[in-house]
Amino acid sequence: MDSVLADAKTRMEKAVAALEKEFSHLRTGRASISLLDGLKVDYYGTPTPVDQIASVSTPDSRTITIQPWDRAAFGLVEKAILKSDLGLTPVNDGKIIRIALPPLTEDRRKELVKVGKKYTEEAKVAVRNIRRDANDALKKLQKDKAISEDDLRKGEADIQKTTDAFVAKMDQTFAKKEKEIMEI
Repeated sequence: MDSVLADAKTRMEKAVAALEKEFSHLRTGRASISLLDGLKVDYYGTPTPVDQIASVSTPDSRTITIQPWDRAAFGLVEKAILKSDLGLTPVNDGKIIRIALPPLTEDRRKELVKVGKKYTEEAKVAVRNIRRDANDALKKLQKDKAISEDDLRKGEADIQKTTDAFVAKMDQTFAKKEKEIMEI
């Protein structure tokens, strides 16, 4: 029974970590190299992350600079940024690629909050599915006579408490991200 609870807790922690990773890709008013984390460049026929073929940095709060190590990669990186759904426009001067992040409009901020809310709901669904799986595992243990009915009820209550704690943690994470996005 303890292993079922421990497994559920571990999986729920992973769901929270995945939510935080999704939030790192959501653009706030500040430049962050994590915006480019999911971006892959078709480098000699192989999808390669930008940070593996270039130096990526943020010289100030509104600019991201990308300096590919290979001259042939400049156009590829530029094309990958334009194709992505980031809505960013790179400027290539032959030595470095600059991405200026425009200030977010009120509508865009609200849109980003909606996206964040969607990510949060998806993560909550994942946690609820983990809860269901754990409860099913406990019922199977009870059916196989490995645990008593009282243990089953106690286990289900523990799993519910854990689920509530992780859902509250997700809500806190979302509230923090929403505040960050709406901050001017």
